[in-house]
Amino acid sequence: MGVFTFVLHNSGGEWTAKQHSGDIEASADSAFDLQRKLVQAALAADSSGAVQSSFSPVSPSSAIFQVIVGGAVFVGGGGAAAAGPAGGAASGGDAAPAAEKKEEKVEEEEDDDLGLSLFD
Repeated sequence: MGVFTFVLHNSGGEWTAKQHSGDIEASADSAFDLQRKLVQAALAADSSGAVQSSFSPVSPSSAIFQVIVGGAVFVGGGGAAAAGPAGGAASGGDAAPAAEKKEEKVEEEEDDDLGLSLFD
């Protein structure tokens, strides 16, 4: 798994990026195009699996961009089940009752009506 962190700066309409602890550098006309270039550069350095990225603006002219290559990718609320249970079939059966309890709690919250209306 590779983690690539970049510091981005905008100067004169051009975005530039430098890897925080490494030698990858890139530039582009827009932050979006720069992100695409940085993902490709990270994949060229480490192509071990799925890619995740995050863009965090710091100011209008600077940002932090992180690319994570490899590792587990969780989709939806069942990410732990997708990764595979460590204890075999016994641990998979425990997840269903917990989900049912959670749904019951949500239904109870929806039924709480105080009889007040915004338009009365």
